[in-house]
Amino acid sequence: MTGYGRGECAQDGFKITAELSSVNRRQSELVVYLPRELEPLESRVRDDINQQVARGRLTVRVILHATDRKYDGRLRLNVALAKGYARELALLAKELKLAETVTLDMLLRTPGVVQTEEAVADAEDFWPATRKALRLAIEMLVKMREREGDHLAKDLCGRMATMRKAVTRIEKHAPRVTQHHRQQLLARIHRAGLESVTLDDPRLLQEIVFFADRSDISEELTRLRSHFHQFDDCARSQEPVGRTLDFLAQEMNREVNTIGSKANSALISPAVVTLKAELEKFREQVQNIE
Repeated sequence: MTGYGRGECAQDGFKITAELSSVNRRQSELVVYLPRELEPLESRVRDDINQQVARGRLTVRVILHATDRKYDGRLRLNVALAKGYARELALLAKELKLAETVTLDMLLRTPGVVQTEEAVADAEDFWPATRKALRLAIEMLVKMREREGDHLAKDLCGRMATMRKAVTRIEKHAPRVTQHHRQQLLARIHRAGLESVTLDDPRLLQEIVFFADRSDISEELTRLRSHFHQFDDCARSQEPVGRTLDFLAQEMNREVNTIGSKANSALISPAVVTLKAELEKFREQVQNIE
């Protein structure tokens, strides 16, 4: 499910901003971007998010910046390390016969040249503010996803209603399939000039019994009805049901395919086509459900 959330929290001359964005993904995937000072908090950030979000690709960005000028001096340059980088890079350029020269921008981007004082780098001190900003962002994200979920629920319920009507039509026509087959069989026998064959002929009765057994779809219809009831339970649930609905869609598809192949009737085929069309759209939407 898609959504966006943002939260901020100020602490001791610093402000922490957390931004979350999510897109549809069948499985759960969490990508976290933290400033170097807050990297030790990554596991806690993941735990807080996983408690609220169970599905989708979620990107998290946490930004730390000073709001008080007196803290500006806590950033410092490691001049000795920068000189060492400059010397080694110059030797490397000469060895490789490269025309490039070592620039200030290049040195500032090398690891360890720009450093923070210990007072800034203590990540544990920033966890309360980070957690507050993160929870504000999660709350905003969840509300947006809930609004999308309401629209998806209406769409799925509408498709389920269409499938229920199609099953009702199949149940209505199912008893007529055997009778229709018997009539067709008799018509073919008469066209073949076998007038001696009667309705009580054992061979005819055996063929009709075999066909009735092969085309019996009562079990499949019962299981479909059971899956419909399970959908109703999911619709009322307050827990994540995306994976459950995904499984139900697969099982319903299995039953519908079996009904189509076993019934093999012009009376039932239109309803089976409706079921397959609605079920395909149902399965696509379920991928977006948490």
